[in-house]
Amino acid sequence: MNVLLIGGGGREHALAWKLAQSPGLDRLYAAPGNPGIARHAELVALDARDHRAVVAFAGARDVGLVVIGPEAPLVDGLADSLRAAGVAAFGPSAAAARLEGSKGFTKDLCAAAGIPTAGYRRVSSREEAALALDGVFGLPVVVKADGLAAGKGVTVATTRAQADAALDAIFADGNGEVVIEEFLAGEEASLFVLADGGAAVAFGSAQDHKRVGDGDTGPNTGGMGAVSPAPALTPELESRALAEIVVPTLAAMAAAGTPYAGVLFAGLMLTAQGPKLIEYNVRFGDPECEALMARFEGDLLGLLLAVAQGRLAALPPPVLAAETAVTVVVAAAGYPAAPRTGGVIGGIVAAAATGAHVFHAGTRADGARLVAAGGRVLAVTARGPDVTAARATAYRAIDAIDYSDGFHRRDIGLR
Repeated sequence: MNVLLIGGGGREHALAWKLAQSPGLDRLYAAPGNPGIARHAELVALDARDHRAVVAFAGARDVGLVVIGPEAPLVDGLADSLRAAGVAAFGPSAAAARLEGSKGFTKDLCAAAGIPTAGYRRVSSREEAALALDGVFGLPVVVKADGLAAGKGVTVATTRAQADAALDAIFADGNGEVVIEEFLAGEEASLFVLADGGAAVAFGSAQDHKRVGDGDTGPNTGGMGAVSPAPALTPELESRALAEIVVPTLAAMAAAGTPYAGVLFAGLMLTAQGPKLIEYNVRFGDPECEALMARFEGDLLGLLLAVAQGRLAALPPPVLAAETAVTVVVAAAGYPAAPRTGGVIGGIVAAAATGAHVFHAGTRADGARLVAAGGRVLAVTARGPDVTAARATAYRAIDAIDYSDGFHRRDIGLR
């Protein structure tokens, strides 16, 4: 079968690497891809916003499955356009993708279905936001842009000045709605579930490291590293999260006539009262995907195709290795505010010789040179019998990389 993979980041490199191992794969295409993905796929110049072009390409190249990696094309309805043309697509419909596309939508769904989550207010003006801060919430407080923000539209404000600054920035960008939430204390974890509109099955867990600096300091980012499985998400807590959060969500979506099919990524806070939902993502996380793919031991193409075709219940549950995977992101100087692009990257072969996987997250070819082309540049991933062994391999690989403009956290997985 021919497969088209949409996206060009570290998540998509990990998916391409795993799809290329599937015995049922004939040819893999990627749009736009990156130099790392080019080792596994033929790169094609397609704009995911041009649905007609994507559908036409799939028809011309006899593509049997389109795997949509990023959230924006899902919220934009690319999966709907493909299915309408008779092309199988892995990823939810635009209506179901509202679980990530609108934080307010998800909070309202949780309130209606009794799903444990933080208390919240939806506000559509700066004045409403001030009233909510004055009359409802103490400090710290969480301020979220309602729409897509690439994992960076969240501020945990410990002072009123920080909350005001976050609100000013969001409304200045023209965002019409903000969600203000109570602060939840506890350990964070990410739980992944595959669903085909009817059946659902767990697909591992991870713990992201969002803040830019060691010791969880500095601003939030798209993710500076991940550990899988999430150390704090015990089997008992995972079972509760599935029963109390994920299953009711899927039931509510189905009851609304918008059944969910794809991967559902539940960001959880493990509080003293039990797991509570922070937010949903409607795609594999990044850098969580890199760690998950390093542990997944099955046929990814067969699994994603079964999800797309509604045959998930006919397959055995996916198997992830009991070992731990650690992903460490190498970012460009200035990230997340103003990353410096164009820096030359060397030492990739030496890094891979350590046994780690070096996934390209934001790179491009400049003649014979590999250079940085984004904020998060590489996602170095290693697997080991425990977190100590896995992180040791990942950091050995990073130390072999020659990238003077890059930086990374040294404490991923240390906690």
